[in-house]
Amino acid sequence: MPRVIRARDIDAVLAYGGFEPSDYDPRTGWYPGYRVAQDGRRMVHVFHDGPGEVAGLDQYQAELQAAGYHVVPDQQPGGGRRRLHITQH
Repeated sequence: MPRVIRARDIDAVLAYGGFEPSDYDPRTGWYPGYRVAQDGRRMVHVFHDGPGEVAGLDQYQAELQAAGYHVVPDQQPGGGRRRLHITQH
């Protein structure tokens, strides 16, 4: 059974790995980077905002797996955004 995981811990791993969080400017749009979102007590989602979504998610997946997390690539229902499901076993 997966253990409790926190979005702030995933954010810390990605930041320590040298990745930048995304930021939105209403005039210019998204500054590329990652965004983490808590999904209950046992899962965190990671998104890539801005251009380079596939490459960004691949890099985040490698970093998080190297840190010992279980990572499953996914896409939101109905052809929505790609994301990573992160759990800790």
